[in-house]
Amino acid sequence: MNEETSRDIKVLARMRSNILFISERPEDARRLTHMLRALPLELNHVDSLRQARAKLRDDEFELIFTEAHLPDGNWLDVLHLARDCPRDLQVVVTDATADARFWAEALNLGAYDLITQPFYEPEVRRILSNACSRPVEERHPVAV
Repeated sequence: MNEETSRDIKVLARMRSNILFISERPEDARRLTHMLRALPLELNHVDSLRQARAKLRDDEFELIFTEAHLPDGNWLDVLHLARDCPRDLQVVVTDATADARFWAEALNLGAYDLITQPFYEPEVRRILSNACSRPVEERHPVAV
């Protein structure tokens, strides 16, 4: 591989947005990876809040996509974790029993959006792409 090709690969890698997906269900991570395959989005899966903390120390992400209920916390804990990061991270919440009330609560407390399950591919692709491409100056996190 020549130097120019190597440089192009590094540039393309930086153009990809990293998403941290927190869920106990590895099958959801596989489905999401498949849904996002044609987009410049890379999904990194962990199954707990503890693992998410460690991953956020080691890697940079543009977005956290989290289950509402985790084995060691919940989506509000994830919002706090995102606010403690030096980078301005968007948080998208997912839940199988989400309703309009939960959606409004999540947005009012600072989540970017809420996606219901089962996942509808066009919605997932649109929301995650938009959240990752949103300029930092347009993000208005709310303190929780």
